[in-house]
Amino acid sequence: MRVSVLGLGYVGCVSAACLARRGHQVVGVDVNQAKVDLVNAGRAPVVEARIGELVGEVVRSGALRATADVREAVLDSEVTLVCVGTPSEPNGSLCTTYLERVTEQIGAALAERDGRGGRQTVVYRSTMLPGTCLNLLVPILEKYVGGTAGVDFGVVVNPEFLREGTSVRDFFDPPKTVIGELDPASGEAVAALYDGLPGEVFRVPVPTAEAIKYADNAFHGLKIGFANELGAVCQALGVDSHQVMDVFLADRKLNVSPAYLRPGFAFGGSCLPKDLRSLVHAARRADVSVPILAHVLPSNSDHLQRAVDLVERTGKRRAGLLGLSFKPGTDDLRESPLVELAERLYGRGYDLRIHDANVSLSRLLGANREYIETRLPHLAQLLADSVSEVLEHAEVCLVGTRDPAVLSALPPAGEGPELIDLVHLPDAEARRAEQGYLGLAW
Repeated sequence: MRVSVLGLGYVGCVSAACLARRGHQVVGVDVNQAKVDLVNAGRAPVVEARIGELVGEVVRSGALRATADVREAVLDSEVTLVCVGTPSEPNGSLCTTYLERVTEQIGAALAERDGRGGRQTVVYRSTMLPGTCLNLLVPILEKYVGGTAGVDFGVVVNPEFLREGTSVRDFFDPPKTVIGELDPASGEAVAALYDGLPGEVFRVPVPTAEAIKYADNAFHGLKIGFANELGAVCQALGVDSHQVMDVFLADRKLNVSPAYLRPGFAFGGSCLPKDLRSLVHAARRADVSVPILAHVLPSNSDHLQRAVDLVERTGKRRAGLLGLSFKPGTDDLRESPLVELAERLYGRGYDLRIHDANVSLSRLLGANREYIETRLPHLAQLLADSVSEVLEHAEVCLVGTRDPAVLSALPPAGEGPELIDLVHLPDAEARRAEQGYLGLAW
């Protein structure tokens, strides 16, 4: 394919050279004439493993050249990759100035094509927040082109997952390929660029593709910060942090796995809150600052408050809660987030009814009984004997369990009380399209 790559920094230079190496005819574009001259001389404008020899090879073969002329490059290509920078503003917000400027130039060039030479696909590789492409960039393109995105020209968000220092290797052996497509034809054009590369290909809506890059980078930062904080605590306590992390990383079932990485309700139980509190306390005693670890429990509390806020927004006063124990199939109420939720709702004066088939006051013993008598002593008057009793009472009902008996008793989408879903119900997608359903974080 004939490809133009706008921006010859790390992402643009690597993308251009690697695409050329894969047999595409590529023209790189940059406002900096020095970068353009370097590429045309067969030299890379960035310092990066393997990129120098690769640029030299594809320039000599005629597969890659560079220009400062956006119009020329766009008119001479089928696919345009946008790889310009999106730095932070002083207040931390995303700077979209370069994106907007280059989008205007692309739009002006596409207007000249007027459908000649086939449909052009504009591909954004630059990192941008969800909504940027559809709400900001697509309108600019449509204004300049005088046409409709997804009809007269294609639009795709194709985030990159290239690490500086290993970016060439990462391009040819990616962890995944994400194609946020406005329409199937746009997605097909981009999929063809990477055909044959390893790794799973995900074709998703445009905003999803924008968000995935942030999910990745936020988690990478979180992992580094977590490891460093834990290492500092271990050092203060005389423990070999690398030995701890070697064992931690060996657990592929719970630790380095999809476990616990699905949006849902707040965590609780007899282990996580207690152990986090103990670890943070030990760090403080050792004069070790652990801001990430110290804010995990406050973050969890804030997430629980989101459920309360959703109830308040409905304006309804008769509430139901399905589920109370820490985990389905148990009667463990110790530090159950659902008990905390019930306590907050009751304290705000809601007329509350609760059903959990595993919770019966007559059977609660030991720590469970002591905990509930301390946190929710009025539980007896709130418990209902069945799911249907809760549903008949409630104007708004929070679903905190995936117990099959509860799922089968829920009314069809759009019927019964307003549902607040804390567990991502199996039919959440269908319900989300109807009135009377609110997902906690989806």
